[in-house]
Amino acid sequence: VRQNPLNPAGMTEQVTYTGPQRILSGIQPTGNLHLGNYLGALKKFTDLQAKGWEGLYCVVDLHAITFPQDPEALAGQTRQIAAAMLASGLDPDESTIFVQSSVRAHSELAWIFNCVTRMGWLEKMTQFKDKSGKDSERVSVGLFDYPVLQAADILIYKATHVPVGEDQKQHLELTRNIAARFNQQFNAPGFFPLPEGLIEGPGARIMSLKDGTKKMSKSDPAENSRINLIDDAATIARKIKKSKTDTLGDMPETVEQLDGRPEVANLVGIYAALAGQSDEQVLTEYGGKGFGTFKPALADLAVAQLSPITQEMRRLLDDPAEIDVALAKGAEKANALAEPIIEEVRRVVGFWQV
Repeated sequence: VRQNPLNPAGMTEQVTYTGPQRILSGIQPTGNLHLGNYLGALKKFTDLQAKGWEGLYCVVDLHAITFPQDPEALAGQTRQIAAAMLASGLDPDESTIFVQSSVRAHSELAWIFNCVTRMGWLEKMTQFKDKSGKDSERVSVGLFDYPVLQAADILIYKATHVPVGEDQKQHLELTRNIAARFNQQFNAPGFFPLPEGLIEGPGARIMSLKDGTKKMSKSDPAENSRINLIDDAATIARKIKKSKTDTLGDMPETVEQLDGRPEVANLVGIYAALAGQSDEQVLTEYGGKGFGTFKPALADLAVAQLSPITQEMRRLLDDPAEIDVALAKGAEKANALAEPIIEEVRRVVGFWQV
């Protein structure tokens, strides 16, 4: 039994789910994927695949339309995200790669969860406040409600684990709350698992190359603030060499000396994530050296790691038939998992069935 910090009523949860261990995660098809998306998501997906996890990875196009999208652009971006997943090493035979809207059970379960979720829970979601800004009364209902759809994305497959960053931990708690409430309300103990977060390894939070206090973002108008996965080698090298550091001297020699130097800490973290090292190991090699030595080394490492992914993405996008085959296969696999679960949900809820 654990206490859920999201629920002020102090609802306790009995973890009795005994089904298979399964991962789900998704990426929105908006904007160009960048280095932060690769290190914080795509690379982790392939690492989890290599460890033998059963994983479902989807392009979450239903989430994308919480803001207006150009339909043609949305379809193109969906293929681009899928291409990045494939180019990064996700294997359609080992993992399930699909488009969210291809599995209609996501939307059906989201409506059922809407009737379980409490308004007070959603009103505590800080990301809605961040994304809506001062115009909260003018944004779509979908933007307010998308954490419920996110819970449905996870639970329609009875996923037990979700690779999340720090900014998604609140949403994971909401998913646990919804699962516990459903199990309790419909007298179905252990029906849905209470998913756990997987927050491990470097690269979970890559910051802007122009401001080490802001997360690297697809929506940042400053193109040099991020390294896009479709950038060529020369562009990658140029952006790193022009990245912001500071005027406090050479590279620090200890991790403690990174405090108060966010831009330098970010570059060290990027190097560590790409090289599979710790920050300490990076500073052992480069501590005390000038940025004129470190930045070219980081640029060479980034080009070596990212160029093969860029080339494979471009190959796939030039002839998208391979992408479409992978997505069709993934949709078939995902539907095969989701349909028996949504049928069971209908029975538990009490919907009339032929």
